[in-house]
Amino acid sequence: MTDPASLSDCVGQCYDAVESVCARLDGATWQIQSLCPDWTARDVVAHLGMMERVLTGWLPDSAEAPAPVDRIAPYQQEVAALDDKAFASRITEIFAARRADLARLTAADLRRPSWTPIGPKTYGQFLEMRIFDFWVHERDITTPLRWATDDGGPRAEIALGQVVGSIGYIVGKKVGLPDGKSIVFHLTGPVRRDIAVVVDGRARHVEAVDDPDVEVSTDTVTFIQLAAGRIDPQAQIDAGAVTWTGDAELGDRAARNLRFTI
Repeated sequence: MTDPASLSDCVGQCYDAVESVCARLDGATWQIQSLCPDWTARDVVAHLGMMERVLTGWLPDSAEAPAPVDRIAPYQQEVAALDDKAFASRITEIFAARRADLARLTAADLRRPSWTPIGPKTYGQFLEMRIFDFWVHERDITTPLRWATDDGGPRAEIALGQVVGSIGYIVGKKVGLPDGKSIVFHLTGPVRRDIAVVVDGRARHVEAVDDPDVEVSTDTVTFIQLAAGRIDPQAQIDAGAVTWTGDAELGDRAARNLRFTI
């Protein structure tokens, strides 16, 4: 996404969603185990606030200069001393400062070479990674609580795009699809998409495959949460949330080995 207003709006919607979650959490639910290993709901929100605090007022000068991570320790000390209500208010303040930053973004800013946690990219791509992080972490809290979320729209498209961008690696290295084979993932919604991969020396994403060796069907949320390592593949298979046709062994392997990040 290269339009500053649209990308800023998506990031702002991420802030809105987390603020809405915070408003619903109480003394007990702040401490529930999230889908993120070893983190409570409050830990997840603290992590999101930490990164946005680091990014506040920062624009990359080069791909080699990282964001000001020296802000992390003071932030952690500050929020650790706050009760839940004050903590939620502090997160809102951080998000408000970031909204002001985003309102000033230009198309040239999005094209700036930028440090990111996975290597040099543009600042616009870094913001898309932040949207992915927010999208996954929001559901780290809401899924255990069985709270409904808005799983469609531009934020979901961007989050899915982060997985699709690594689909060659996922299929080639994690699933281990053999050379000469092909697979299509049918995403049934809320974001509907067919994701095709062929292996011809290496696994690569292609527009379409006429006669794939295996076809895997699931919904967008399950697909992204499996790719993020957040949910148990066996549970999704048992529940019928992930199904496949064609080569049964390859389908089973694909359903169990989508995780590429956590």
